[in-house]
Amino acid sequence: MALALDPDIQARLLTFQRNEITEYHIYRRLARTQRDPDNRRVLEAIADDERRHYEQWKAYSGADVAPDRIKMWKYYLISRVLGFTFGIKLMERGEEGAQENYASVASAIKEARQIARDENQHEEELIAMLDEERLQYTGSIVLGLNDALVELTGALAGLTLALRNTNLIALTGSITGIAAALSMGASEYLSTSTEETTKNPVRASVYTGITYMVTVLLLILPYLLIGNYLVCLALTLAIAMLIIAGFNYYVSVAKDEPFRRRFLEMAGLSLSIAALSFGIGYVLRTVFGIDA
Repeated sequence: MALALDPDIQARLLTFQRNEITEYHIYRRLARTQRDPDNRRVLEAIADDERRHYEQWKAYSGADVAPDRIKMWKYYLISRVLGFTFGIKLMERGEEGAQENYASVASAIKEARQIARDENQHEEELIAMLDEERLQYTGSIVLGLNDALVELTGALAGLTLALRNTNLIALTGSITGIAAALSMGASEYLSTSTEETTKNPVRASVYTGITYMVTVLLLILPYLLIGNYLVCLALTLAIAMLIIAGFNYYVSVAKDEPFRRRFLEMAGLSLSIAALSFGIGYVLRTVFGIDA
């Protein structure tokens, strides 16, 4: 039988229920997409937890609550596109203030703090059991991404001042980038095949090569669309920073690693190489007496 609660506490309980039942449906949907039986069982277990939490709060509120369908589709689609580990941890980050929220109703519901502690601990243990393939190959992705950003931003900076022609810069950069992507993929295959690891060498090389290739295309894009070579260089550097920020945010969420340190390290390295290459381009242009 539901308690007679203060309207504000009742409203909070209904919010808690809505969050729990929404996450229940998200986890159930994600579980149905999993081929790996272990991951499917873990996601189903988390879903059952969320359902149980919903019922616990319902016992106090005495009301049924419908799920937030916009949130359901939002996190479901994020999980399908960027990986279920990223989607789940991103969603859980949004709920990390739950213990404080639950504490706000502890005056009326003594079990509130314990419910929060129990559910957070259990869910963290379950999430830690998830095993997603793409996260196993993060090292290969980092290799392709970092090398492409450092090498190509440097090459494009040098070529920009040396050639001062966007078509030539795009052509030269594309040839350089594609050749480097194939080379990096082959190197990653050889490296992985000689290591004692569960990673598949072919998949590792594909992750590295594709990451490198996509990064190359994004960095060269301004030179294909805009005529001013200095504007192109500025846009390329901005794109590089966005790629670094986006990737490091992804890793910080999916693997619980610090964002700031990794971002500053990669950004500093890429910008330093670009500045040095720009200077080298100026020196070589002067030495060879190129004036076009």
